[in-house]
Amino acid sequence: MSEPTVSLQHLSKRFGDVQAVSDVSFEVYPGEIFGLLGPNGAGKTTTIRMMLDIFRPDRGEVRVFGGTLDEQAKERIGYMPEERGLYKDQKLEPTLIYLATLKGMAEATARERLYEWLHRLDLYEHRHKKVQDLSRGMQQKAQIIATLIHEPDLIVVDEPFSGLDPVNTRLVKDIMEEQRQAGKTIIMSTHQMYQVEALCNRIVLINRGRVVLYGEVEEIKRRFSAHALVIEGQGDFSNLPGVLDMRRQNGAYHVALAPHVDAQTVLRALAAREDVFIERFELAEPSLEDIFVMVVQREGDDA
Repeated sequence: MSEPTVSLQHLSKRFGDVQAVSDVSFEVYPGEIFGLLGPNGAGKTTTIRMMLDIFRPDRGEVRVFGGTLDEQAKERIGYMPEERGLYKDQKLEPTLIYLATLKGMAEATARERLYEWLHRLDLYEHRHKKVQDLSRGMQQKAQIIATLIHEPDLIVVDEPFSGLDPVNTRLVKDIMEEQRQAGKTIIMSTHQMYQVEALCNRIVLINRGRVVLYGEVEEIKRRFSAHALVIEGQGDFSNLPGVLDMRRQNGAYHVALAPHVDAQTVLRALAAREDVFIERFELAEPSLEDIFVMVVQREGDDA
């Protein structure tokens, strides 16, 4: 395996009385889209900021491109934070060119590259508008251009699909896949688990500042396959033992079980109910959303 683009080893960070990140370690490699996941307040943003040398860790080591981050290395990074950073009272074209030059790109090259991106993302006709006069989706696409225009080797995006309609979501997914195939390293933080499942080969899940899941998506799903059910039938399916989450979809109940509960426990509970008729009861491969709920709720119960 090639050398990791990003290597975080035993990172910890405290703000006053709050332990934001505790002993976080993971690696991300060239040519992959890596999911950085967790509920709000889990420590994801703090981890990203330590990775990018915005915050210094209290303990642990950050290595990017095989070493510490100097100014030259920072020019090889494209970062789209959750709090968007475009100057809203400035016109789109000069703003994006200016941001590209801050990353070491010549102005003429930046303008040429910008026009290519504007055409691709259907923003060319809006290039003379102020950012604040663009729709939310257009502003999101402009932020994506700002992240990619200087052709970074490491791309870090926080909620990249926010505000996008299905057509533009598909376009941005295609762009991310193209970047991956070009050997770029992409770290994506999002709450849209189905997008992670579609794009990411590996993930890390952080909760309460700690790593609680790390590895390949398919292996993680196999590991949790004994704790997801599909049930079809009639009657009262509420208040079943050990159920963390239950959603009705296409006439079936999709059930996520706590790790200490097996399917037989649920089946026995249903069989004991006189008003329940079961047509289908089977183990199912859990979605990442199911696993997210299982792990985060388990951590809450253990606290």
